[in-house]
Amino acid sequence: MGSLDGQVALITGGARGQGRSHATHLASLGADIALVDSLKDAATTQYPLARQSDLDETVRLVKECGRTAIARQVDVRDSAGLGEFSNDVVARLGKIDILVANAGILTTAEVATMTSETWQEMIDVNLTGVFNAFRAVLPHMVEARYGRVVAISSAAGHMGFNNLGHYAAAKWGIIGLVKSVALELAGQGITVNAITPTNVNTPMIRNAACEALFLPGIDSPTEEQIREAYVNNPMGVPWVESIDVSRTVAFLASPDSKFITGETIGPLAGMAAANGAA
Repeated sequence: MGSLDGQVALITGGARGQGRSHATHLASLGADIALVDSLKDAATTQYPLARQSDLDETVRLVKECGRTAIARQVDVRDSAGLGEFSNDVVARLGKIDILVANAGILTTAEVATMTSETWQEMIDVNLTGVFNAFRAVLPHMVEARYGRVVAISSAAGHMGFNNLGHYAAAKWGIIGLVKSVALELAGQGITVNAITPTNVNTPMIRNAACEALFLPGIDSPTEEQIREAYVNNPMGVPWVESIDVSRTVAFLASPDSKFITGETIGPLAGMAAANGAA
């Protein structure tokens, strides 16, 4: 018996990286999984995003856990598409107990020279995409009077970072949204929380453009140089793994977290202690 037996989880950005880890970990605990991903590159990112083969692999891994997997190509900027998918999931599986608003992108630029397109795409995907996921799923949870909502924010949701003002603005915005919705739904059996990890070892940060941000002026850095440059937390690790975040997702998604709402939690590897993040 898994701790999430009989539960249904909808995960955005589920094709690879953190999304795949969340899907397979929740499935290993007994949940059936519904997945969406855009499966196309964003206009402003300097690294490729997930493809259909990535989503297919996540579906395969979920089914390998003995759970049902439903997947569809939907961009989180498509509010109507998310709503239609959520309705279909409820029609096929009966409910949605868990929402993991995970989809996100990373681009880098100084605000003084940032293009309007770079700003807008960041806000549209990383913040409005979370709102769209909330709007698609919450009516079903309100009707059921039960739900666990987990939004993936970031350490950048607690503090500023050079060249990441738009990313930080979106991730701070997620926390404000989470706290507000938690208040709106308090007493209805629905909890809403945010996870704010330090660097996570996924393609979003393990790419040449992001490495150049951490290692300006260094061509073809070694793995040792990269690992040293990415350390920004008191525990001295360059990044955590996706499963470290997934374990936190699983706790917040479980019935055991019923009195935890409107909160933020790492894994931050000590950054909250060093920077006063609440």
